[in-house]
This record gives sequence, C-alpha cells and structure tokens, in this order.
Amino acid sequence: MQFKEIIGQESVKQHLLQTVAENRVSHAQLFLSPQGSGALPLAIAYAQYINCEQQTANDSCGECSSCRKYERLIHPDLHFSYPFFANGKDDVAKNYLEEWRGMIQKSIYFDLDIWRANLEAGNKQPNINIAEAHDIIKKLSYKAFEAQTKVLIMWLPEYLDKEGNALLKIIEEPPANTLFILVAQNQEQILSTILSRTQLVKIPKLPDDVVQKYLMDKANLSESQAAEYSFLADGNLIEANALLNDEVNNNASYFAEWLRMAYGNRVPDMMAFTETAASWGRENQKNFIKYGINFLRECGLILSGAEMLVKLPPQHFEVAKKLSGVLNMSMVEALINELEKAHYHIERNANPKILFLDVSLQLVKIIKFKTLPKGTQYIYT
Repeated sequence: MQFKEIIGQESVKQHLLQTVAENRVSHAQLFLSPQGSGALPLAIAYAQYINCEQQTANDSCGECSSCRKYERLIHPDLHFSYPFFANGKDDVAKNYLEEWRGMIQKSIYFDLDIWRANLEAGNKQPNINIAEAHDIIKKLSYKAFEAQTKVLIMWLPEYLDKEGNALLKIIEEPPANTLFILVAQNQEQILSTILSRTQLVKIPKLPDDVVQKYLMDKANLSESQAAEYSFLADGNLIEANALLNDEVNNNASYFAEWLRMAYGNRVPDMMAFTETAASWGRENQKNFIKYGINFLRECGLILSGAEMLVKLPPQHFEVAKKLSGVLNMSMVEALINELEKAHYHIERNANPKILFLDVSLQLVKIIKFKTLPKGTQYIYT
C-alpha cells in the first residue's frame, strides 16, 4: 500500500512523511478517524514507507523487496491484530490471517460487518482476547527478521477489554525498533491506560468533493449522481462503495416528490409511490430513507439561518430552500423521527408496502395538517 493509492487525506500524508524525514516517529501511535476515512490504509502505507529500502520524498518506492512483501501483506515484520470471533479461549488473530489478507486485497475500505461476513461469524461477538494480547507480546519479543522496524497494526482497539492492560508495558517500553499503530474510530471506548501511552493522529472525514471525484473516476457516474451518492455517504468510502453496488435510484427527486404529495394530500399518488418503493429492495429502501433524513437535516440548517453550513449539491439545495418555505423546525424534527423509525423497521424486515403507506400518512399529518405526534416535546411555532 503506497500513499498515492489512498483517497484524499493529503495533509495527513504530509504529516506522516515529515515525521520520518525528521526522525521523530513515535513508537506508539493512535490513528483516530471516522469510519471509511482511510485510517487503516494510511497505517499500512506509513509502515511500508518506514521500511522501504528506496524511499522517495513523497512515497515508498513500491519496487524493493520490502515494498513487494508489504503489497502482499506477507512481510515477516508486519503484524496485524484485530477483533475476531473466537472459537475458544486460546484462539488468536493469526488463525484468521489468510481471510484478513484476502479481504484487504479485495478492498482496503471495510468495516466490522464486512469482516464478520468474510468469517461467516453469525451472531458471535467480536473481541480481542487475552490470548491475542499474549501472542502480540510473544511476536514482538523476537528480533526483526528483515526490516529495521517491526510493526504491529491493531485495528479497532476498542474491542480490547481489560485484557488490554497486559499490553501496557510493551506499549510503553517496547523492544528496540518497534512501532505500534492503533487504528480506532471511537476514542471514548479505548482503555484510558492505553490512550495515555500513545500519540494521537487525528484523521478527518473525507470532504464530499473528494468522495464525488472518487465515485466519478471509479464507476463513471454522472456528476449529479456522484454528488447525490457523496452526500449520502457523508465522507465514508465504505458507504460510497456500498451505494455503487446497489441499484441506482433517483433518491433526491423521489424524496422531494414524496414531500410534495404529502403537502398536497395526494393520497392516490402516495399509494402508487408505496408500490414503487416496495419494489426497490431493502438496501435501496434504507438508502432512500437515509437520504431523506440527511436532506431534512440540511433543511433544518436552512431554517436556522445557517445556509453556509449546508452541503447539499446545488440542484438539491434549491429544492431544499423551496421545501423549507412550508416547513418549520418542529415539523422537520417530527419528520426525521418518523423516517428514523422507518429505517429501524426496514432493517428488521417490516412489510415495505405497509411501512411506506404508514409513513406517507404520517407525512400528510405533519406537513399538510401540521399535526405533530402526541407525547413529544415539539413546540410548534
């Protein structure tokens, strides 16, 4: 994995390159980023660059013996640790190394659900157990085979429970030329004893324009379709790739028309829309609802006078401004609540015809008749 293969994150790449150039690579680092922003590929590219035999100013060479082994994830001094679904108390991560390598080589942008699917783990709970902690200590106690620096990349240290305390000494006082990189998404779920022993590297969410360009280049999407998908993905390349695998739906037009039907109390049209939405399939239905939730949140920003914070594509922004003329904040909050409940029920295989008809009627009540759900704290203004 070279830096040039990673989408966006140019400022982070320059920071990492600078730490090597100035010989100030911290032995224990925590790469903290939102999901799908590229923290794991950055960690691998950073490790490859550190051990590259012919470094350039901006990247590893990609051709030396070390780089070729890193590209295939088979370098003897590159170690991985990650949550897995243990079959026994002595199970360790290296028992699933072939599946791990295969998944990364297929796509470096993945999440725990994709990892679970690769292992066919069913309903088992992921964990980094005490046996894995002891295996890490054992592996890192050996001398390096080839590289100057041994590297251990731990993906999702949030899944280290109290067993993680077994690693404190080796993280704080590691063997010579050893680098720990922890790749995390939620700082609050990491053991404080581990946090205090690492140097934090914050990796930001990818901007919408970067995701949009990625979608246009990878899938040859039109500018408007890529803009809609990048808005829906919200900086998450895992989500963006998932959208590419789904049947294309014009979420923006459908959702705006759905709200217009509700405002006009056009029940026959809403019945027809229910039939259409029911035919999309569950993932496309979830994406449609998710688009609606995000769209309404942007409408909320417009109503709050914060138009400069709205990140809708231009054509969708004009639609949002027009729709905001018939909505208020209380209505927006009520609509979002209805859509969030719909998303929850779609995930649990609710009957789509019944669900979309029910939500349609709720939209009529809120938008046309301005009747907010009972028992809520909405203040109608």
